[in-house]
Amino acid sequence: MAGRAHMSLALLYGAAGSHPASWLHRGSRLAPPTDLAAYTNVARTAERGLFDLFFIADTPAARTDNLHAWSRFPLFMNVLEPVTLLTALAGATTRIGLGGTVSTSFSEPYNVARQFASLDHLSGGRAAWNVVTSANDYAARNFGHAKLAPHADRYRRAGEFVDVVRQLWDSWDDGAFVLDRDSGLYFDPTTQHPVHHQGTFFKVDGALNIARSPQGHPVIIAAGASDTGQDLAARTAEVVFSSNPSLDDAKRFTDGLKARMAKFGREPSELKVLAGLPIVLAETDAEAADDYARLQELVHPDVGRFRLGMDLETDLSDLPLDQPIPEDRIPKSANFHKGFFDDILRLIQDGKPTLRDVYLRYERGRKTITGGPKRIADLMEEWFAGGAADGFMLQFHIMPRGLDLFVDRVVPELQRRGLMRTAYAGATLRDHMGLQRPDRGARIPQPSE
Repeated sequence: MAGRAHMSLALLYGAAGSHPASWLHRGSRLAPPTDLAAYTNVARTAERGLFDLFFIADTPAARTDNLHAWSRFPLFMNVLEPVTLLTALAGATTRIGLGGTVSTSFSEPYNVARQFASLDHLSGGRAAWNVVTSANDYAARNFGHAKLAPHADRYRRAGEFVDVVRQLWDSWDDGAFVLDRDSGLYFDPTTQHPVHHQGTFFKVDGALNIARSPQGHPVIIAAGASDTGQDLAARTAEVVFSSNPSLDDAKRFTDGLKARMAKFGREPSELKVLAGLPIVLAETDAEAADDYARLQELVHPDVGRFRLGMDLETDLSDLPLDQPIPEDRIPKSANFHKGFFDDILRLIQDGKPTLRDVYLRYERGRKTITGGPKRIADLMEEWFAGGAADGFMLQFHIMPRGLDLFVDRVVPELQRRGLMRTAYAGATLRDHMGLQRPDRGARIPQPSE
């Protein structure tokens, strides 16, 4: 497959937008997140814009405490199960990739292998699995645990989980199901390759009951903020989402992650890094700045305090808004989202900000970009040309207006600059992203290598 010279674009779906106050902004669409028509319209718009991937984030849990805050910031409180949703979208779209999150901490490899192989077949080769270990105790309690397992244990389980899934995806040779009426042979029995796995976390002895999928393996996505997470991504992932706030930080992350791949016998071209890019887009820079200022004003103090405490992994609900966070209330290390945790620590250490200052800066510090079409295109070109990322995971703070304007105004500008495709060149997500289709039975690099 020939290499590509354009950036990859993925869309992280948010019903009203990705800002915690998006649903309150008069410019966003207020609709139930269970409305399939809303997802369909957005996915088709992204496909019209020649995006590589439509992506759904998920956690297998509703929040069950601090409901006074969650009721103002309803994260994951009314959402569809991702694989079910993506299967419905497979029939409503034709080219765009379809990716979703399923946790390795609360699933079994056989189930996940079968789900995503099925999605790959039904979509004609457009499926992607986002490998996560989960990052909250709400999920743990739904599956019989008081708390999440320690970070290192979750990643060891995830590594073994991915290895087993990949073996299951190779249960059959390509073309195993011959459906030959003349010979009376439905499949060639020599083409089955059962998995015989007994490891630390899983024991699997059998074969997947579905043919090898159009992509061979659905695309594997990961995030890699921690050192352990980066090793897992360098060994197993084909797409990684990054959340670095500056071009220099992002380039260091991308270069460092791709350098890790050598010890697993992989080439940097086998991995695409997509930088998270939250955007407030309007016709002019001034209008976008006004929209963002309004969004920040709409963040309720309960939400700001609680959202910050969630990622800092501590309870801030009793602290005054206009005083600094006491040092003894700041944890020493992270067990959930290490990247977000580290971002907050940097903000706390920058001067003597109040709690209110920190939560507002934290929202802006997640690299939120405001601007008109040209400013957004300029920034994307700077990051892409500078080697900070192979593309972007776009999040629009005001939906669907932001996406519509991006497709109508930014995409043509990127195309004019030679940074984006003008048509899909292939049918599968691997085609879109320039990723090779894996051979059946290809060697899986191991952590000890």
